[in-house]
Amino acid sequence: MIPGTAGGTTALDSGTRELTRVVALFSLTGRLDPQLPSSGSLVDTFDFGRFALHLASSEAVLPVPVLVEDVPPVELGLPHGDHSLDLASLQIAVVATPRGDVTLALDCGFAGQTPPDALAAWLADTCFHRDRITLGAAGLLDSLNGRLTPAEPLAFGQNVHQLVFPGGELKRDLLDPDENRLTALLHEIVYRGRPSTSGPPHLMRNGRTLSAHGRGVSVHAGWAEHVENGLTLVAVGMVSALAVLQRTRLAAFGTMRANERAAAESPYEIRRLISRLSDGVNELQLDLAFGVEAYVDGLLIPEMVMQSFQSSLRDALGIPAGLDNSARMVERLTSVISARSAALDAQLAERDDRRDRTVSALAAVATGIALPPTLLLGFFGANASTVDSRRSIFDAHYLPAYLLAWLPFIALAVIGYLLLRRVSRRSGSFLATSQVNRSAPVPAPRSRGTRSPEQDPARH
Repeated sequence: MIPGTAGGTTALDSGTRELTRVVALFSLTGRLDPQLPSSGSLVDTFDFGRFALHLASSEAVLPVPVLVEDVPPVELGLPHGDHSLDLASLQIAVVATPRGDVTLALDCGFAGQTPPDALAAWLADTCFHRDRITLGAAGLLDSLNGRLTPAEPLAFGQNVHQLVFPGGELKRDLLDPDENRLTALLHEIVYRGRPSTSGPPHLMRNGRTLSAHGRGVSVHAGWAEHVENGLTLVAVGMVSALAVLQRTRLAAFGTMRANERAAAESPYEIRRLISRLSDGVNELQLDLAFGVEAYVDGLLIPEMVMQSFQSSLRDALGIPAGLDNSARMVERLTSVISARSAALDAQLAERDDRRDRTVSALAAVATGIALPPTLLLGFFGANASTVDSRRSIFDAHYLPAYLLAWLPFIALAVIGYLLLRRVSRRSGSFLATSQVNRSAPVPAPRSRGTRSPEQDPARH
């Protein structure tokens, strides 16, 4: 993205370009704190022209540039050389979303001619061999890690999108009204030289401007600089959203496996597991909301040019279907974790109920055992004529006293046991199925326009 200020706005969205510009966007794994020292907001760092007012109102959800640096073009080294292209300018920009997701942008300007076949080879080299790109004497990512010092090293992700803004002769050829020539050029660049007989991919043109794209490459000719920056921002959002969506899908599978394989032997361990899984699911939901949904609608830049490109690229990347499926996966994970928590609560309640019953039974037994000796001790300790100090307490003379003390409790225990047996036998009637007609026929499905036998007057 070309630096500038929002003050240089213009009412015209079309413009001229003499040098071909290519912006290569790479999703990076790992996260950066967007609160790190940055180059300011996007609106202050890059020129978005008349779109700046929309972006300023949405600044809280926009990516933050954490590194913007102009680099001498000779420092950029590709695995297979420069493909006979004259790189005249190079800017490196690293942006991080509020959730910390990172996207790298290489903004390249080419002097002289940019033949479609050479440009297609350059795009293929920077895409398929991006891990071998160098910056100076070190690898590109090694150089970035040295500049940014992230908590975990940044690495290339799966997603790449390259925006081509043709200039000079290439621009004039693309805006030529010859449909056959246009189709051949677009397939040369977008499909990187692969032959195809189909029409141009996702083509939008009005004579003065043109936009066409596949999943990984888009071509935009005839647009003004602020529109190019806006289209680049849209592509940044799509690349970041797709990377978050893929990461969320993998994290959801990881959470599912953690739930299946977790070994917990105590309620406290199970509670810790549920808490950990719930925290993970909450993070997945936040990622889907603020890492995907925030960038796939047209509210950031509610302008027709941006919305058309955003909608087309979003569908080409398959983000809507992936978002729906991922949201359902996370929702079902939430249901599974909630069910596990409910099962744990039920088991704990059952355990507490058994413990309370056990304690109550022990208290009742202890009371039943203690009361008769207490009565007997009270009897023998009384200064009564029936107590003879010359007799032993185990003398048969005191048998009536023993019977009087023990028989009521023995009778109470027997009666309680019989009542419990009676209640246990009667409780089976709650689950009895003898009154259920198991042979009741299942009514056959009726098609529209047919009536049931009860409604057919001929059968009465």
